[in-house]
Amino acid sequence: MEPATHTLTGYMMSRAGLRDWCPAATPVLLVAANVPDIDFAAWLGGGLTLLDWHRGPTHALFFVALMALLPLFLVRPFLGRPMRWGRAYAVSVLGVLSHLALDGMNIYGVRYLEPFREDYFGLGVAAVADLWLLAGLLAAAGWLLVSRLVSAEIGAAPGRGRRVAWAGLAFIVLWLGGRYALRERATTVLDSWLYGGETPVRVVALPRFATPFSWIGLVETESAWRLIEVDLLSGNFDPAGGQTFYKPEPSPAIEAVRATETYRRFARFLQYEIWRVLPAAEPAGAWEVQVTDGRFGWPGEGRFTAMFLVDASGRVLEEKFQIRPPGQGPRLR
Repeated sequence: MEPATHTLTGYMMSRAGLRDWCPAATPVLLVAANVPDIDFAAWLGGGLTLLDWHRGPTHALFFVALMALLPLFLVRPFLGRPMRWGRAYAVSVLGVLSHLALDGMNIYGVRYLEPFREDYFGLGVAAVADLWLLAGLLAAAGWLLVSRLVSAEIGAAPGRGRRVAWAGLAFIVLWLGGRYALRERATTVLDSWLYGGETPVRVVALPRFATPFSWIGLVETESAWRLIEVDLLSGNFDPAGGQTFYKPEPSPAIEAVRATETYRRFARFLQYEIWRVLPAAEPAGAWEVQVTDGRFGWPGEGRFTAMFLVDASGRVLEEKFQIRPPGQGPRLR
């Protein structure tokens, strides 16, 4: 999830009672709920370096105890009172775990078992950012703020806000549980049809940022990949609609690409790889090969795509990877 959702989750945890147990809980949780994302610094090394590190060691269960130390040293200089280190550390562990749990809900996935395994785990029930989840948490935080201002205005002691905070945390669970049920329904719809006379080999329903009842269906058959809208509200579904990307025949150009360092590093992250092979403008007889992760884009769009130029003899002349085209912002999917 994006930082605002992580931050508000940490705030709800504090107001739900942890700050009464540990006076430093609020600042510690606000930092701990975001600290695993320090791996975004890997972006300085380029897109592939980010894939190597993001949602990896800093998000792994094995390193939670270590990651939970960092918020304590970041917060301590700004506290005007002594810190109860044991309790603050326990609170920090909970904040880090909340981050890992939320990240495991979206389509990017998390390498929870680093350094022992590099598999990505994730339910894929939410986009990298979820508008309605964020709105619910903002509403809970706004309620807590307004109630505090009203109490100050009338001279009453401010309430602890525990019930509202618990309601905010319960909303997270209920909302994501509801999205899971909707995802399963969309997957069932996708798996119930033939596509061009072929049965699906794999199907996945990809979430959208703002519309929980509308999903992007990604269907793999023996000969093609298909991107199809699944609207659960209307119940209308057209298996012949959407976009179709036919799989290229095996070729020396594809084999040459598979042997490159760029592809090998990208392949650790790839889950739904869509290939595109086109004749290159130059040199003569060369091929332009693209590999895209269908969770985040599709051929020709240039998102989460590795691109290669392979000559007629099967030699890779150029290779690069980009998360998004230059000058374009991120997509919240």
